[in-house]
Amino acid sequence: MRLLRTILMFTGIFFLLCVLTALTSAPFWAYHWLGTSKSELEQKPQYIVLLGGGGMPSQSNLMRSWYTAHAAKSFPDAKIIIAMPGELDDSLSTPQKMKAELEVRNIPAEQILFEAEGTNTRSQALNCAGLIAYKTSVLLVTSPEHMRRAVLCFQKVGFEKVNALPAFENAAEADFSFKDDELGGNKVLLPDVGQNINMRYQLWNHLKYEILVAREMFALTYYKLRGWI
Repeated sequence: MRLLRTILMFTGIFFLLCVLTALTSAPFWAYHWLGTSKSELEQKPQYIVLLGGGGMPSQSNLMRSWYTAHAAKSFPDAKIIIAMPGELDDSLSTPQKMKAELEVRNIPAEQILFEAEGTNTRSQALNCAGLIAYKTSVLLVTSPEHMRRAVLCFQKVGFEKVNALPAFENAAEADFSFKDDELGGNKVLLPDVGQNINMRYQLWNHLKYEILVAREMFALTYYKLRGWI
């Protein structure tokens, strides 16, 4: 029982520290650092590498596809490589759906290539090295928390000109505040939350950032120990 009480105490302390940290801007800036610390555009890319991050549709893949399409319009001569494992003969596979999403955004099919074998960032970088030369300028598109690891992986494999475009989510410009009592419902002994954007959104977003950052720091450590970055 004493051991259990100790575990519960430390669990409670850890959770409290997470909540208190989420009330600050630290989680956002840690997330922002992962996305921007290696995000540079120093050369005109010859290839845009869209690194897949989930099923289709999914938040990560749709956002990455959106950014890839905009990059392709900025660099119309660049080829696009969709790095996502899947059966290319199946029109309903995730890489084919990602291609269809790009085509919806007016990206020509002949501009799109596939790397459909890599199942993690390291193998995707190795496989892309088999498709394009090391001296080729590439632009990586992936989620912000994954961007630093992706750039380091491609550089470790031997790519000399690695640019990066993190798929950050843009904040809505609308004012989401409201007056609780004007919306009817039950009268309860609870504080109004309509004017408290931090409590309604920021706290929970920052808790999510904490999880993303923690997971990515473990991944970066593992990749470093394996010599992949």
